Amino acid sequence: MSTTELAWFKSSYSGTQGDDCVEVAVTAQAVHVRDSKDVERLPFAVGREGWSRFLSFAADA
Repeated sequence: MSTTELAWFKSSYSGTQGDDCVEVAVTAQAVHVRDSKDVERLPFAVGREGWSRFLSFAADA
């Protein structure tokens, strides 16, 4: 699956004022992350377990 075919979404915490934000798309194998202001830049992918650890870390920060 190409990254253009993924279902990208922004956090519900993202503003509607054109704020800088990231978008994510979840697949069975990975979580893909991209810059919402520069969707032409290649996204990166993180394993689902790594993404879960990142979210836990961010929630504790």
